[in-house]
Amino acid sequence: MKFLDQAKIYVRAGDGGRGCVSFRREKYIEFGGPDGGDGGKGGDIWAECVDALNTLIDYRYQQHFKAKNGTPGMGKNRAGAFGEEISLKLPVGTHIFEQDNKTLVADLSQLGQRVLLAKGGNGGFGNTHFKSSTNQAPRRANPGQVGEERWLWLRLKLIADAGLVGLPNAGKSTFLASVSAARPKIADYPFTTLNPHLGVVELDGSDFVLADIPGLIEGAHEGSGLGDRFLGHVEKCSVLLHLIDGTQDDIAGAYGTIQRELEAYGQQLLHKPQLLALNKCDALTPDAIDAKTNELETASGVRVYAISAASGKGIKEICRSVLAIIKDHRLSQTKTARRTAQKEKHVKWQPL
Repeated sequence: MKFLDQAKIYVRAGDGGRGCVSFRREKYIEFGGPDGGDGGKGGDIWAECVDALNTLIDYRYQQHFKAKNGTPGMGKNRAGAFGEEISLKLPVGTHIFEQDNKTLVADLSQLGQRVLLAKGGNGGFGNTHFKSSTNQAPRRANPGQVGEERWLWLRLKLIADAGLVGLPNAGKSTFLASVSAARPKIADYPFTTLNPHLGVVELDGSDFVLADIPGLIEGAHEGSGLGDRFLGHVEKCSVLLHLIDGTQDDIAGAYGTIQRELEAYGQQLLHKPQLLALNKCDALTPDAIDAKTNELETASGVRVYAISAASGKGIKEICRSVLAIIKDHRLSQTKTARRTAQKEKHVKWQPL
């Protein structure tokens, strides 16, 4: 199945049905009076967060969604039927934006979450609604209201606990394949990875989700290479794992390039916990590993892990470090949720 993480759609809710002008006409009933029913409400359009979806491919070939109109009212005080609503099934992590692609409408982060995208128009009143002591035979009814319509952008951000970042050919896909059951394409040329991949890493009785995104190059925030739009898939990660190809000459420059791109992208990516790893150490001598590790630690100011995704050297150690950060983050989120729930529980009602 093709991966698609962005789509533009048009939604239009149903119009309300018109009201009916009708009078009761039956034998032996001298004064029948008005009996026109109200029109039915137009169908709404909802966005619903569901499980078992990880792409927006369903919205690649159908971009227009129109709900049913409400049925007009009828005589004998019969109201029109409501228009059938439409529910758009979206994966967890979908952000919905206005047409400008900047104004956030909704963040679908929980299963079962529903958001109203377009409200159907109310049905018009029939002439029964307008009868009074001074107007006993009204000959007017309201038309139904027009349903809302709008263009929206859907942008998917995969939900992962940890994210792999680095230059092309840093060995990110090889790392993902070595620690999980994911099988991304692996080759010896840049930009082998064209779409993000997810893998579940199981370690010491626990597990976490690891995301591999296409490599970044200098100027990615300006559109160079594949650009930086795939960085959205690691925005919600607890930790970033930065891999650097140990066989290249300028490893400090490679580190600086990625840090500048993370800073240019924003969204607090640069301030997330980061683990730095010198990859492909199986192709280096022990002296070269020590020299390059020291050089990278001097440039970054943090500990550098010497690993080899191909041979498995140092893989478990760095995965344990990633898991420790993820567990701390999960515990912090749990405590925050509990405090919020306690505050809401003890807040007394006050009039507005």
